[in-house]
Amino acid sequence: MKDINEPSTAPLVIADEPVNSEVIKTTTATAKNSSNKKSAGVSSQMQLLALAKNFVLDGGLVSSDKQMPLEERTQKRARIAALRKQENLEAIIKKSVNYCSATEFTNKADADWFSTFTELAEDVSNTTMQNLWAKILAGEISQPGSFSTKTLKVFRAMSITEAKLLAKACSLAVTEQTKRNIRIISGAYQTPGLLNFFSKNREQNITFSQFSLSYADLLILADNHLVFIQETESNPMNKSESFHFNFNGKPLTLTANKSSCVLKFYKFTPIGSELARLISDNIDDTYLQHLKSALSENFSIIEG
Repeated sequence: MKDINEPSTAPLVIADEPVNSEVIKTTTATAKNSSNKKSAGVSSQMQLLALAKNFVLDGGLVSSDKQMPLEERTQKRARIAALRKQENLEAIIKKSVNYCSATEFTNKADADWFSTFTELAEDVSNTTMQNLWAKILAGEISQPGSFSTKTLKVFRAMSITEAKLLAKACSLAVTEQTKRNIRIISGAYQTPGLLNFFSKNREQNITFSQFSLSYADLLILADNHLVFIQETESNPMNKSESFHFNFNGKPLTLTANKSSCVLKFYKFTPIGSELARLISDNIDDTYLQHLKSALSENFSIIEG
């Protein structure tokens, strides 16, 4: 996903004396000229003034003799907000058309779902997020029922940073062959017995932090109802018994090297599984090699 520019964290400097209208006029003009540039290096005051002007909230910064009447400012803000929402939705629709097929026929789309979609997407102006909303719309139109309204509401509350965390989690996840369950393998162990109880190699854990996914990130994903934070375990497997997964488009077979081997993993929620469809396959060979090495005591992993 593309990075977005973040506001400068430079502190707002407050003068000892009131700012006069000429200073506001000059600073506002400078902010307007800078609004088309990258925000990095632009002061927080200039950014705030630019935003206030764009959203018609700068009336209080103008001297009273030059102010537009409050009612007119309110009407202007409502009109510009409506235009911005219209522009956002039209941009999403335009992007979504490119993800739809012109030849495949599908069931009739749900007008109520589409109405909810427009209400939730109308304030999305970030290009990266618009692309994801466009994919949601195209996915639902192509296959009605792909995205629930509950999923739409969760996604609307997500920031671009949280969307990137979901993409990172997807890059480390495996999918069952039925494509119903998505999970991130977190480790493996052999159930304790007389012969292995004191063995240091009885249990292995995957360290995600070296692949830019910390436990704190998992907590954020769980807070957004995308993954279950409680680890899940498979049933103990017999020796030579196998799991069959898909890792970002590549088939993987995990075979138990011993009896009573257990696989541990974090599961995606139904909402997380729906949103994972928006993420393109992105194989991380470094992670795959790490997974093979980390689980080698109890499981053999074969690609293809």
